[in-house]
Amino acid sequence: MKITDLKCAVIASSPVIRITTDEGITGWSQIETPKPYVQSLVLQLKDWIVGQDPRDVERVMRRIRVRGGFKPFGAAVSAIEHALWDIAGKAANVPVYRLLGGKVRDQVRTYRTLYHHEMDVGHTPKDYVTWAEYAKSLPEGFRMFKLPTSFHSAMARDVPDFFYGDVQPDAPFPYPHKGVLTEDGMRHLVDCVTAAKETLGSAYGMAVDAGPGYLPQDALKFARAVEKLNLLWIEDMITGDYSPFVNHDVYRDVTHATTTPIHTGEQIYLRQNYKHLIESHAVNVIGPDPCDVGGIAEMKWVAEHADLHGIAIAPHGTANGIFGLAALIQVCATLPDNFIAFEYPARFEPFWYDLTEGFDGVPVRSGRIDVPNRPGIGVTLIEKEARKHLTEGDSDFFD
Repeated sequence: MKITDLKCAVIASSPVIRITTDEGITGWSQIETPKPYVQSLVLQLKDWIVGQDPRDVERVMRRIRVRGGFKPFGAAVSAIEHALWDIAGKAANVPVYRLLGGKVRDQVRTYRTLYHHEMDVGHTPKDYVTWAEYAKSLPEGFRMFKLPTSFHSAMARDVPDFFYGDVQPDAPFPYPHKGVLTEDGMRHLVDCVTAAKETLGSAYGMAVDAGPGYLPQDALKFARAVEKLNLLWIEDMITGDYSPFVNHDVYRDVTHATTTPIHTGEQIYLRQNYKHLIESHAVNVIGPDPCDVGGIAEMKWVAEHADLHGIAIAPHGTANGIFGLAALIQVCATLPDNFIAFEYPARFEPFWYDLTEGFDGVPVRSGRIDVPNRPGIGVTLIEKEARKHLTEGDSDFFD
């Protein structure tokens, strides 16, 4: 079997990848919804994979892995890897999880990141109560939630004198606010997070997404101030989303001085860049994203390494789309017992279930998803429906 073509089309603002073969088997994957600009990066890799056998996933990945990097530049490489596994699974007529060593669980647990704009609330303790009440009302029955706050939200902009720094409302990069929190800002943050967790109650797990943007002294103050809340973790306080580095030594100083679990990793590309983070026990929980880390197999290697060192894994995935959801289910079914839950990709429109075959609507029941047995990653694009959403420049996507 040989790869004959690689195409990438932006469908409803989300880049979708299609790899075709000389035996008529097609592989599908998707890049995070906010990254339509990665389409050009994908297409630059076409010449490196055409003519290769897609079932030799690792051999093909060796040709293109060096062309990725920390988020967002690993997205193109990761998406190609997903599509290769999709082809390999279809060629063998088995789900991808069987090619990764087989599943160790029949259901995978997922958690929901719930954004304030979804219920049109702000950043007061009363708003955080509303956030928690809304979370408990979701029909999918999630039992775990992640709360965006602090520098990973509009709190730094909306709360006066939250930190000693300049508010940058129009900065052209993610999470622009960084600096030392004021005493009142820290108190306000702790009050808000406490209100949310106490409203959820002990039957629900809650994580907090807080940065990047913290200096280590404030990261430690915050972590210690909420120790009594038994949070699942605090995520990305020091580095994180779109940070092109790790700072494992700074994380280690914070992690070893608090009982609140500390988490990072969604931006990290490749297992080599997790090495110091894991082996120095710099965090308690890692959060690789299969759409950024280098792919499905890459995430499994990272998870196994973390398990050897007693570190948990809660994979990232908030904007991975419906194909990213399928990929997360496949790989998380195979992960060791350090797996907590993966982040449900909630940031795609419901009509994606009509553009694809594989899911009968939202698959989450009581916070879990049954692992499907369809060949490959288990989701296929429906050409007739998808054509309605193609732009003029991508009109040849299915040709």
